[in-house]
Amino acid sequence: MNINLELKDPEWGKRAVATLRTIAADYKDEIDDCLKTGNLPLKSFRELGKQGLIGVVTPPEFGGYGGSAPEYCLVTETIARYGLPSTQAQVQGQIWLLIWGTPEQKAHYLPGMSDGSIIFSEAISEPGAGSSLKTLQTTARRAGDDWVISGKKIHINGGACSDVTVVFAMAEQGMTAFLVDTKLPGFRAVVTDPLGYRLALTADLYFDEVRVPNSAVLGTPGQAMATFLTTFNVSRLGNASELIGLARRALSDAIRYAKERVVGDSKVTDFQGIQWTIADCYSQLYGACVVRDHAANLVKRGQGHALESSIAKKLAIDAAEKCLNEVFALVGGHGLYWDQPYGQILLDVKTLRVAGGSLEIMRNFIARQILKDEQQRGLL
Repeated sequence: MNINLELKDPEWGKRAVATLRTIAADYKDEIDDCLKTGNLPLKSFRELGKQGLIGVVTPPEFGGYGGSAPEYCLVTETIARYGLPSTQAQVQGQIWLLIWGTPEQKAHYLPGMSDGSIIFSEAISEPGAGSSLKTLQTTARRAGDDWVISGKKIHINGGACSDVTVVFAMAEQGMTAFLVDTKLPGFRAVVTDPLGYRLALTADLYFDEVRVPNSAVLGTPGQAMATFLTTFNVSRLGNASELIGLARRALSDAIRYAKERVVGDSKVTDFQGIQWTIADCYSQLYGACVVRDHAANLVKRGQGHALESSIAKKLAIDAAEKCLNEVFALVGGHGLYWDQPYGQILLDVKTLRVAGGSLEIMRNFIARQILKDEQQRGLL
């Protein structure tokens, strides 16, 4: 739902949507199989890269399109709309490198991350540390010219198939981010079996004295919180876009079914109560898109967007949960089977309710910003 995204080229946006729809149709069998097994559908993922739909924010000199947050949101939403493998972590990695990477890191990683030949993951969450990064237990210590990383990370999307992962660890200087090659000795990935986000090959990651060179540091030692925030304030728009795309898919499929389903002498959509349900779901989705688009445009203009991005994700969670709860009123028992998409989409929405900053974290952040200066927020 592109309400007001300020795309670099609107015609590119139309072509991107059409291409994503085609990829989803061409690789449907692969995607269906991977949903059952919890694997990354590598063929369709590579095709996204081949078509230039992974490196949307990366400049052309590194093989990307050179777009900004509006292009990121459009592609991310459409990927979710058609059930393709998420490129969310892949794009976040590119943003991290563009802001914090050295020239050598950019040249080494960005081309492959843009075309999908290098798979990226984010090793952040731990058994005792989710939203509070101050309690990280993973450590990094100096060993001559190298660093040695030890610890465990959990719920890592793409963790079992990534070629490089960014690891947030506590060093003597403070929290530090490292780009870690997953083929290094001491690294181990244990595949998990999540309810949602089934196409990400999620894993728990173990770092047993993994030695990396000093050139693996992303940004400055001890300054990883700044590194984290610069990307996650934008990635929340990716989360919001995925939620909007998932809700669109469920609502669209349900309406298509309900328009043909005969009950007595009427179609399901002839009933006023059903029409109200459709109106309420669409209205919430539309509102979430308006705020998401506004926040994405602020990013493109280089303006502050942390509050707007958090509101966008909150509204997207609300809208997606509303849609996924209500679609069963439209499809009834037809939707209660695994050969229909609604159950899996519901689980994906519940995953995104938590991932990248939960609904509760969004509400806390929004409230704090309002309480700082209610006059500035237009309340007085």
